[in-house]
Amino acid sequence: MLADILEYDFLRNTFLTGLLIGIIAPLLGTFIVVRRLSLIADALSHVTLAGIAFGLLLEKKFATTIITPLYGGMIFSVLGSIFIEKLRGVYKAYEELAIPIILSGGVGLSVIFISLADGFNTELFNYLFGSVSAVSQKDFLTILGISVFVIIIIFLFYKELITLSFDEEHAKVSGIHAKRIHLLFIILTALVIAASIRIVGVLLVSALMTLPVAASMRLARGFKQTIILSVVFGETAVILGLLSGYYFSIPPGGTIVMISIVILLFSIGIKKYAKKKVVN
Repeated sequence: MLADILEYDFLRNTFLTGLLIGIIAPLLGTFIVVRRLSLIADALSHVTLAGIAFGLLLEKKFATTIITPLYGGMIFSVLGSIFIEKLRGVYKAYEELAIPIILSGGVGLSVIFISLADGFNTELFNYLFGSVSAVSQKDFLTILGISVFVIIIIFLFYKELITLSFDEEHAKVSGIHAKRIHLLFIILTALVIAASIRIVGVLLVSALMTLPVAASMRLARGFKQTIILSVVFGETAVILGLLSGYYFSIPPGGTIVMISIVILLFSIGIKKYAKKKVVN
């Protein structure tokens, strides 16, 4: 595959995009899991699907490329993240209600837009489950920009994000603008989800943000180590998933998820074995 990556632009774009997604998805996923917001990824992925379907509708019915499916997904995902934050403020005693409300809205809009765009086709299938050949040069540059932006923001606001993740009350007392940081965080989540759809697919993207983190939490001895292991596990799953997608002509998303599950089970087994060894 290495020779083909060097020869074909679409394979090079896909492989480089996969490497970027393997970093930013588990990186942000670590904060999501610690904050017990794992289901937000599912909600925003379904909103992203609505944006993709809207972009496909514009392309088919109006022959316009002003808003491509990828950009449509990003716009809808960011709007969905803002609505989640607003609803969390409305239902302060039941903040988790915001997630199923937005998820339901995303599914409903997806069904409407997909039906208006004449139903499922190969392009939509690629967005749902990922594709080895679907990443264009423009997509890669967009995802590269998102990746750089996400990494810079996490680097600049690392202490604030850590404090908010583990003790939100202390963060507020310390003078941290909790609402602004949280809004920024959830927008970053929306962008990462939208960026990941080309490789993993809309329906499976939340797994790449949570499964590597779940595996690393069984082995890591601190938060930074959890981040590092999450990225390592995420990259492993993405690379192996892309290789299998290339050689077996299957969507890489499913393989990436299954490899992540195998890594998770392996980490759980290692932890149990280490405990038994200590006891004995």
